[in-house]
Amino acid sequence: MQNFKPYYAVIFTSTLTKNNEGYSEMAQKMEDLAKTQSGFLGIDSAREDVGITVSYWESLEAIKTWKQNTEHLIAQQKGREQWYNWYNTRICKVEREYEFEI
Repeated sequence: MQNFKPYYAVIFTSTLTKNNEGYSEMAQKMEDLAKTQSGFLGIDSAREDVGITVSYWESLEAIKTWKQNTEHLIAQQKGREQWYNWYNTRICKVEREYEFEI
């Protein structure tokens, strides 16, 4: 942890409508696209009744660039029009981390 450098997490929490045709494919496409963006560090995702996706970024500027990506803007619009009943986005600075693994 000596060389730990703070980074940012975007926490996207959502619930889907019943009309979620094409959602899984678009989610995978957005994950693949995010991985190519400058400043992208990683992603974690889980979906049951509520979906939670956390993406990790080097800077606020990298997050802003991702939010404004043309293909991402199209996916955001489709989400508001068809896929999401509700969503919330939080942006947090990660100043420390630790983990456990067997």
